[in-house]
Amino acid sequence: MKFSSFGERFINDTGIKDLVDDLGKYAGIEGTCMLGGGNPALIPEVNEVWRKRMTDILENGSQYQKMMGLYGTSIGSLKFFDALAELLHNQYGWPVTGKNIAVINGSQTSCFLLYNMLAGKMADGTKGRILLPLMPEYIGYADQTIDPGSFVSFRPGINEYAPNMFKYQVDFDRIDITGVNAITASRPTNPTGNVLTDVEVGRLSELAAEHDIPLILDNAYGLPFPGIIFEDVKPVWNENIVLSMSLSKIGLPATRTGIIVAKEEMIEALSAMSAVASLAPSGVGQEIVLPMLKDGSILDISREIVMPYYRSKSEQTIKYIKERFDGIEYSIHKSEGAIFLWLWFKNLQCGSVDLYNRLKNRGVIIVPGDYFFFGLPEEDEAWEHRHQCIRVNYSGDFAEVSRGLDIIAEEVEKG
Repeated sequence: MKFSSFGERFINDTGIKDLVDDLGKYAGIEGTCMLGGGNPALIPEVNEVWRKRMTDILENGSQYQKMMGLYGTSIGSLKFFDALAELLHNQYGWPVTGKNIAVINGSQTSCFLLYNMLAGKMADGTKGRILLPLMPEYIGYADQTIDPGSFVSFRPGINEYAPNMFKYQVDFDRIDITGVNAITASRPTNPTGNVLTDVEVGRLSELAAEHDIPLILDNAYGLPFPGIIFEDVKPVWNENIVLSMSLSKIGLPATRTGIIVAKEEMIEALSAMSAVASLAPSGVGQEIVLPMLKDGSILDISREIVMPYYRSKSEQTIKYIKERFDGIEYSIHKSEGAIFLWLWFKNLQCGSVDLYNRLKNRGVIIVPGDYFFFGLPEEDEAWEHRHQCIRVNYSGDFAEVSRGLDIIAEEVEKG
């Protein structure tokens, strides 16, 4: 079979494909420590909220029929847009209306549409690029663009602020905006748990406005929901910012509900693209959370259940690492949000990909850090740090997480 250049671009091995394939292959094997995926924890209190809501919908015949039997617009439900806009306006004072909101079939698809709308070959023959101001970044971005080589990034600053702890910082002195059509970053950051400071976001927003390009902030783990963020930072939006949100990490990943908050011009463009690519998004997630948007209880779920759950898990796991990894040269990125810990092994001789394969052979699935460094200048290929890190999901059963960490320690000690 012959494939187009588009087909060849996406059927070849990619970091995200390899990860998903291994997650599927090993998920059903008893005794495997699954520390690699991004699936949120099944929090009983949250599950019960959604179970009750589904029961209410099923008992209301007309509501169920509308949810399952009718298309919405190409970008979702007008009722959902209005409810979310009112919530954002009341909570943060943002000047948003329903016309500033779109729903796409998952945040991953949102990124695909946004990045290809802005990057790649332009009408005038030039090439537009997406700037990632803080490496490492989400593995799922790396292969999103149809035109390869559309991302540009730079080394971060590394602040080793305490023994065995560090934090990445945007190195604004390195950033070059030449040929850049958009700036994008996740907040909190997948894979590191880093949260861009208010000052960093402010400077990035100013930089984007100065060059008349959008700043795309991926808020999949952030505020207002699911609120998996442990720092006192302020969510921000203006007409120069494209804010990406999701229902996945608040316990509804299978509904594939990605949310975009942006200026009307951007929403209209997404509406046209979504109509061609998928006709209309799923209405299930939108219908499930609609009353929680209207009464604000989705914020209570985030603040009172989801965030404390993950913060406790993070603290428990970090405490265990500090005890178990004593005598190993390691450093943990400051856990400021999301559901991952980012571990740096300075004396790792084999590299993170080889470590990943060794761990896989012992029944532990993590994600090698190499995949999260992309778009960097060629001279940074030899940068040792990018080959010395791994991502660990700490949200699962602690017995499984701790057993996996024991095996990680044993393998790292081998070099």
